[in-house]
Formats: sequence, structure tokens, C-alpha cells
Amino acid sequence: MIKNFLIGLVLASFVYMFYNLYESYEPKTELTGIAAHYAENGAKEVGAANLVTAVVVTYRGFDTMGEVTILFLTASIIGFFLKLSKADEDRVIVHKGTSELLITSSQILVPIIFLFGIYVFMNGHLTPGGGFQGGAIIASGIALSIMANPNREINHHAILWIESLSGIAFVMLGILGLALAGGFLDNRFINLGTFGDLFSAGAIPLIYSVIGLKVGAEISNILNKYQKSQKES
Repeated sequence: MIKNFLIGLVLASFVYMFYNLYESYEPKTELTGIAAHYAENGAKEVGAANLVTAVVVTYRGFDTMGEVTILFLTASIIGFFLKLSKADEDRVIVHKGTSELLITSSQILVPIIFLFGIYVFMNGHLTPGGGFQGGAIIASGIALSIMANPNREINHHAILWIESLSGIAFVMLGILGLALAGGFLDNRFINLGTFGDLFSAGAIPLIYSVIGLKVGAEISNILNKYQKSQKES
């Protein structure tokens, strides 16, 4: 009885709060403050047709660097907890084979997935997409490859090199913006080019490319750790 009363009280409280929110809600019909500045001047200042890209990569570039750092820390923590002992590393694990259909399909689809991921982060300044989305798409290709052939060995050293070099390149591009333009990750140290072209928006295509490679490498590294820690045969 008391339990049902408390549940009813909680539900009534939620109904009351949401009703007050509904009653006091006033939709905004126009942008104000910094949002208006982004909308009115983003294309002119940054040269990107995709306004979201202008905000994510340049205006709040430090936040983007923080998000990349969080992903790196996540991959490192997962790698730490899935670290194998020497005996496990030396043990040969043979996984059950998969169907010929899945293997053949993956051989066709994985290159297409990689190409689409590259397209997404290379065109992030023109269309919806960007480094995080493109990197996740590339990592999904790695995931499909592992599922199709669990015994496939992923080149761990290549992943680490891509992850490290892309991270260094990301920071260096930020420093170049600070030294040669208006601030950290300012894309204008390279000519903005013609608005709407592939090679436009200054350094944004380069920034998104290194972010895409780094995100793809970090997620692929997580998948690689899971694959190596798999104990079922």
C-alpha cells in the first residue's frame, strides 16, 4: 500500500512539473545573441556551407578537442581492463567459421563502407557529417570485417600509428590557427576558397580528415581489444 502510494506520488509530481513546463513554454521565433551571430556571419567568417561544422570545428574547437580526448581515454581504459596476460597472448584461439555469404558480402561492403566514411568527413563542411560520423562509419567497416572473419588479424601497430599521427596533426592544425590566424583551430590560415567547393572553408577539410582518422582508429582499437579478449572457441 505504501509502495503504491509513493509510486503514485512520484508520477503525480512528474505530471505537475511537466504541466508547468508546458504552460510556461514560449517558443522562440528568432535567434538571439551568439546564435544569431553564428547564423548571420558563419558562412562569411568560416566559409563552410554547413553551419554546424563552422560551430563544431572553429567557434568551439576546444570542445571538439575535449571530445576527442574523452574518446581516447575511453579506448585506453577499455584496453587496460581487457589487457591480456602473457599466457592468453600466447594461446592460439580458433573461432568458429562464418558462412561464405557473410565473408563474400564483407569483401564487397567493407571497401564501400570505408569509401563512404571518407566521403562523410571530407564533405563535412558542405553537407551533414564530419569527422566523428565518418570515423564511426570507418570503424563499422572494421566491425563487419571482424564479424565476417573472427580469425582475421588486425594490424594493431598500424592503428596505433594512425591514431597517434592524426592526434598530433589535429593539435598542430590548432596551433597553426593560433599562430597564423585568429585563434586555436582557426581555419583561416589557409585561404577560404570558393564557397561551396570541395576544397573550401580553409583548413576545415584537413581538420575533419584527421578527426575522422583518429576517431576511426580509436574505435577500431576498441574492437581489436574486444576481439583479442574473446575466449570462446
